[in-house]
Amino acid sequence: MKEMKEKEDSQKIIYITTPIYYVNAEPHLGHAYSTIVADVFKRFHVISGYKTFFLTGTDEHGEKIVKAAQQVGKSPKEYVDRISSLFRELWPKLNISYDHFIRTTDPEHIKTVQFILNKIYEKGDIYFGQYEGLYCVGCERFYTKRELVDGKCPDHKTEPEVIKEENYFFRMSKYQDWLVEYIEKHPDFIRPERYRNEVLSFLKEPLEDLCISRPKKRLTWGIPLPFDENFVTYVWFDALINYLSGLGYPEGERFKIFWPYAHHIIAKDILKPHAIYWPCMLKAAEIEPYRHLNVHGYWNVEEAKMSKSLGNIVRPLDIVEKYGLDAFRYFLMREMVFGLDSTFSEDAIVNRINADLANDLGNLFRRSLTMAEKYLSGEPPVCHEITEDERDIREKTLACIEEYEGFMKNFMFHRALISIWEVISLLNKYIDRMAPWELVKKDKKRLSTVMYHIIEPLKIISVLLWPFMPSSTEKMQEMLGLKKKGADIRIEEIKEWGRLSSVHLSRGEALFPRIEAKTSKKEEKKKDKKGKEKGNLISIDDFSKIDLRVGKILAAEKIPGSKKLLKLKVNTGEERTIVAGIAESYKEEDLVGRLVIVVCNLKPAKIFGIESQGMLLAASDDSGIHIITPDGDVTPGAKVK
Repeated sequence: MKEMKEKEDSQKIIYITTPIYYVNAEPHLGHAYSTIVADVFKRFHVISGYKTFFLTGTDEHGEKIVKAAQQVGKSPKEYVDRISSLFRELWPKLNISYDHFIRTTDPEHIKTVQFILNKIYEKGDIYFGQYEGLYCVGCERFYTKRELVDGKCPDHKTEPEVIKEENYFFRMSKYQDWLVEYIEKHPDFIRPERYRNEVLSFLKEPLEDLCISRPKKRLTWGIPLPFDENFVTYVWFDALINYLSGLGYPEGERFKIFWPYAHHIIAKDILKPHAIYWPCMLKAAEIEPYRHLNVHGYWNVEEAKMSKSLGNIVRPLDIVEKYGLDAFRYFLMREMVFGLDSTFSEDAIVNRINADLANDLGNLFRRSLTMAEKYLSGEPPVCHEITEDERDIREKTLACIEEYEGFMKNFMFHRALISIWEVISLLNKYIDRMAPWELVKKDKKRLSTVMYHIIEPLKIISVLLWPFMPSSTEKMQEMLGLKKKGADIRIEEIKEWGRLSSVHLSRGEALFPRIEAKTSKKEEKKKDKKGKEKGNLISIDDFSKIDLRVGKILAAEKIPGSKKLLKLKVNTGEERTIVAGIAESYKEEDLVGRLVIVVCNLKPAKIFGIESQGMLLAASDDSGIHIITPDGDVTPGAKVK
């Protein structure tokens, strides 16, 4: 895998795909998140100098589509045309820059599916047989008993139907040993690691062959099998092939260029088809596997996965209209740890906008450019003699670029943003310490040097944030007087300090106005009453803002010069460093392997020169400090509720 990574980096080519979204419902927050992730990942590679191709689209066949169309009195074709257009029209409104939008009803896709079916059939890996199994109409697939939860589909909570019929089957079991060996040899084939482990665990049991057809007497809305017109193709066997047909497989130039560098982005509910069916299909068709499968968690609303039945669907444009597009994009990428579940609430958006965007970033830009206009008449500052303060600014800003690149390549978007915000915090403190409003009265050369070391990092910040917030950062670059903007600037350029030249600096409009949280009179009365009755008790909404997760201690070591502090390496679904004052109660070797509870959404803090990225929960009494631990073997990263 190391050689593959080096090849990818040297070739500077990447192919990015979202799931193709099933058109039995209108687009919601989950669809928007997957697609914004893909867009951010693409934009990062654009400014990294890569040749990119980004595919998205819609999945339009199957029984659920027929039922959904019947419910609104439409034909399946009329229905899919309408819903597919909702997805296609939404993405530009979210500033998503895809290269191709594919539909499984496209003639070229149908040809590709039938080509691959024929290829695998002629190889002998598709056969005709009779099958009786437990079928979930909602999932449009057969389940084994061990996959059910209390006898019900784990996703739809309904009992599957027993269906017995003749169908065509793909010899998926033939490729089980190959798939296990491939996953074990390529540790980041499926990432994060928790999903790789989940797939390997599933593959410990014998893999059944896959039913890949539906008889036309039951379903006609699908792609006919090329070798038997009495059957249509199973919707997953049809849909997965979009990743090839979208590149013009088998002879298309795009396929030859991009397929070796394929990154699939999916939510965890479709892990099995992408991690098991798809690699086996590719192997049978004699096509090399994709490069990476990147799996994210669910967005929960009111502590439950979004669903129409629960009435908790979040529509992206409603949020954008209320809070702004770039604020919405930032929130999604900062709030969710890729791979873990996250909770959506409007309170959380308001907190992020006010704290991160208005107070930190917006305030930094506003005050910096106001001083540039006032003290320098908008002229770009010139650097004169520098001190240790300026060396520190340069060193930490340039180090941030390297950290950022590593995080972005590994889908650790929240960590990439945290690293940028550390520079933002550093600059805000530098301004307060240097006090340019005092320097302007007594030392113009020193003022110019200080302003130079404020403006240069702002240029770098604007480039690093562009994948996340393209419109806002291009406004920043306009204010900074940069000759190039957005996609025209490369990360390599900002690694050379002072390379991005400015023409003229101007304050411009406020980038992120502060949002006043609105509370209804009914809620205010309720809060007042609770406050009088219970003193300083916090509400469940306040408590839900604390992100508590199970962590596993991987390593522990003493910190020189401190009797109380230990430096811990903890797996909370991602690896993080935590400084904890427990050295007098625990030996390092006794901590390794222990499960702990970690506060994960604290701002990082420097303790004894070490950045601590969270806090352990512990109790203390006369006998010492006692770490809070979960009861049982809980997966690291699990959320404490």
